[in-house]
Amino acid sequence: MYKTYAKQKKAWGLVSAVVLALAAPAFAADEDRVKAKMIHDRLAGVPPSEAVLDAMETKIINDPGNGVGLIEAAEIAMQNPAFYNVTLKNFATPWTNEEQDVFAPLNDYTATVIGMIRDRETPDGVPFTELLSGDILYVGDDTIPGVSDYSDSNNDHYEDLEAQGVDLSDANNLFKVTQSSRNGIPSSATAGVMTSRAASEAFFVAGTNRAMFRFTLLNHLCNDLEQVKDITRTPDRIRQDVSRSPGGDSRIFLNSCIGCHSGMDPLAQAYAYYDFDETSGRLVYTDGVVQAKYHINDGNFKPGYVTPDDRWDNYWRSGSSAILGWDQNLNGSGNGAKSMGQELAASDAFARCQSINVFRNVCLGEPTQGELVALKGAFQGQYNMKDVFAEAAKQCLGD
Repeated sequence: MYKTYAKQKKAWGLVSAVVLALAAPAFAADEDRVKAKMIHDRLAGVPPSEAVLDAMETKIINDPGNGVGLIEAAEIAMQNPAFYNVTLKNFATPWTNEEQDVFAPLNDYTATVIGMIRDRETPDGVPFTELLSGDILYVGDDTIPGVSDYSDSNNDHYEDLEAQGVDLSDANNLFKVTQSSRNGIPSSATAGVMTSRAASEAFFVAGTNRAMFRFTLLNHLCNDLEQVKDITRTPDRIRQDVSRSPGGDSRIFLNSCIGCHSGMDPLAQAYAYYDFDETSGRLVYTDGVVQAKYHINDGNFKPGYVTPDDRWDNYWRSGSSAILGWDQNLNGSGNGAKSMGQELAASDAFARCQSINVFRNVCLGEPTQGELVALKGAFQGQYNMKDVFAEAAKQCLGD
């Protein structure tokens, strides 16, 4: 009886093996289609058409190796207008305001990020490292009904584009111009999104212009001041408005305040000629004239640094903050926001941060060290953010 059972079991095992072998291609095909659907959902956020899903699935099935098919499938998914109108809009919008509100209206900062990512592979495209230095602005087609002309004094143009549901994936609807031709500042004074109207309104308004540096550091190098402070740096460029004995205790300055200001103030000096005029709603640039805000509260410490011009120096190239990976091909000093933006964007921290930002947006989590290496490699290849989005969709496919 046992032998009969054993023979039956063996027979059923052979049958099961044959069935599974025959079914394996179907299961694999289903799995590839599921992968295609997941990639599309993560990148576009809307269901793909059957034709698009077929094309993506084919790329995955015919993968020559190393996940190339997954990358090619992701590239198809990014052709969906929703990738630009929704995914990238939500990706960039928190960078444009202090509250980091993803629901803020479309503005010139966000539109410029969308356009730069969209156009990287075109003859007119530029590497994403120009985000903080380029004479770049993306504007919409103001001949579209309901869309007002671009203005450097309000955000109506971009809010109209959003209200009319204008497709930003279409280069005829959103196109690149020079910032200097629209905002009344010389090309040498443009610094990518830092001198956009939206960033100026959010970070140059009132204050001391340190907000522009802090939020640029936070959004594009993924470090806040507390993470990069170094109390060993020379404090000779800390402005007069910083008390050397807050609350009557000099130890607070020596053990805390000096850590941020000794590095931040020499870098934020690059913005010395910029302001935002709330009355006119415009970015103001006074070439050669330091804005009055750099001298406010000068009585807090009279012997402190008096800003004479827009020369900046990166004191964080030495000390603990050298870990940000500054480009040794640059000299770490210069004049104005443009060259300072180039210093920031050439750092390893900038590449790392773009990778982290994309992974968070696509995968809704933090990348592992291995994933981060792959993402940085994708970015540093051509400084093409679509490469990073495709790599992120591939990396988090199993999550």
